Amino acid sequence: MIPFSALPAAQGLYDPDFESDSCGVAFVADLRGRASHTIVAQALTALHNLDHRGAAGAEPTSGDGAGITVQIPDAFLRAVAGLQLPPAGEYAVGIAFLPVDGAQAQQAVRIVEQTAAEEGLVVIGWRDLPTNPNDLGPTARSVMPAFRQLFLRGAAGEVGMPLERQAFATRKVAERRAREAGVELYFPSLSSRTLVYKGMLTTDQLGTVFPDLTDERFASAIGLVHSRFSTNTFPSWPLAHPYRYIAHNGEINTIRGNRNWMATREALLESDLLAPARGGEDGWSSGDLKRLFPICTPKLSDSASFDEVLELLHLGGRSLPHAVLMMIPEAWENNTTMEPAERDFWQFHASLMEPWDGPACVNFTDGTIIGAVLDRNGLRPGRWWRTSDDLVVLGSESGVLDLDPATIVAKGRLQPGKMFLVDTAQGRIVGDDEIKSALAAEHPYQQWLRDGL
Repeated sequence: MIPFSALPAAQGLYDPDFESDSCGVAFVADLRGRASHTIVAQALTALHNLDHRGAAGAEPTSGDGAGITVQIPDAFLRAVAGLQLPPAGEYAVGIAFLPVDGAQAQQAVRIVEQTAAEEGLVVIGWRDLPTNPNDLGPTARSVMPAFRQLFLRGAAGEVGMPLERQAFATRKVAERRAREAGVELYFPSLSSRTLVYKGMLTTDQLGTVFPDLTDERFASAIGLVHSRFSTNTFPSWPLAHPYRYIAHNGEINTIRGNRNWMATREALLESDLLAPARGGEDGWSSGDLKRLFPICTPKLSDSASFDEVLELLHLGGRSLPHAVLMMIPEAWENNTTMEPAERDFWQFHASLMEPWDGPACVNFTDGTIIGAVLDRNGLRPGRWWRTSDDLVVLGSESGVLDLDPATIVAKGRLQPGKMFLVDTAQGRIVGDDEIKSALAAEHPYQQWLRDGL
C-alpha cells in the first residue's frame, strides 16, 4: 500500500489501482534566473488562487494535496541546517517522510544511509524539519509522517548529473528496500537542483505547515505549485503534487498499458550512466538497472508513474524536453506539412515509447528550465503571461496572479502537442518549433530508421 495514506483496501466497486486526479497547476519564474523570496511568495499566492481546483472531504482541513517545487535555497539552508555544506551544486538535499514510531524511523534512516554509501554518497547530516500541523484535520494528522531533511555529497566529489543519478538511485533503492522491510519511507525529492515541499494539505496550509516557505531568506527563481483534486479517490501525503519533475493537471487514460509496457521493457533496460557505484557487488553488473526496479512503483497514481518514467529517461541521458516529448508526442502521423526530419524523430521514438495520453497538461522543471506541454487531445487548458520585468506566469486558468495589464509584453495559451519552455540560464522563452527542430537534428534518425535500429 501507499505509505502515509488513508487509502482503504480494494472492496466492492472500489479498487485503488484506478486512482486518478484532476487539479489546478501553475508556475512562476524569473526569466533571468534571479532567485528571490518574492518568486516563492508569488507561487504561494498562485496556489492560494487555485484553491477551488483542489478538494477536501467531509473535513475541510484535510486536503487532497498541495505542494511546491523550488530551486535549492542554498543560502537559507546554510543558515538553518547547522551543517558544513559543500558549495552550491555539490550536495543533494531532500525531505524524507519517515514513520512516527521511533524504532521504525531509525530503521528507515539506516536503510537510507546504507543505500547512500553503496551508491557512492556520503551523508552530511540530517535536519529536523520545522512543521506546524496544528490546523490539520484529523484524517491528515492520523497519517502524517515525521519529516527530516537529508543532505548528501558525492564521495568522489561528483557534481551535476552524476550527483543527480546517485541521488536518484539512492532514493529509488532505499524506498524499495523499505517496502520490502515493511517500513514506511518516501522522498518527495532528493536532488542537487530542486526541492519539493508537499503533503495532504489544502492550498493555504502549505506555507503554514512548512514555515521554511514563508522565511524571507528562502529564495528561488522558479516556483511550481499544484492543488490536487483526487477524483473519486482517497488522498495521501505521497500522492500530492509536484513529484520529482512534474505537476500534472488531468489524467493518463492509457496508464494501464503504459505501466504494462514499462514492466515488459525492464528486461531490456541497460545504462552505464546509471550503473552501480560499486559495480559487480551484490549481484549487480556494470550497466545493470535491476536494483532500480520496478520503475513504476506499485499502487501509486498515474501522475506518479509518469514522473518515474520521465525521471528514468532524463537521467538516462536525454534532455528533459526530449524525455517529455517522448512520452507526450504531438499528433504527427497524418500531418502532411511536417518537416521530414521532425517526422523521422517522432517515428523513431514511436518504436521506443507509446504515448501517455490524457487529457493531460504536464508542467515540468529541473530547476533551470521550467515549462509545460499539452497532450495531443488538447483538453486541459493552460495560459501564460510575460511581464516587462521578465516575470513569466503559467496557470491552468486565468487569474492565478493579479498582473497589471500594462506590464504584460507577451501572452498566449498552450496548444495540443505543443511545448512552452522557459530557460532561466539563457534568459528566454524557447519556442516549440526551435525545441523540436533542435531535437530532430541531434541524431541521424532517418538513417537509424533505414537501418532498422
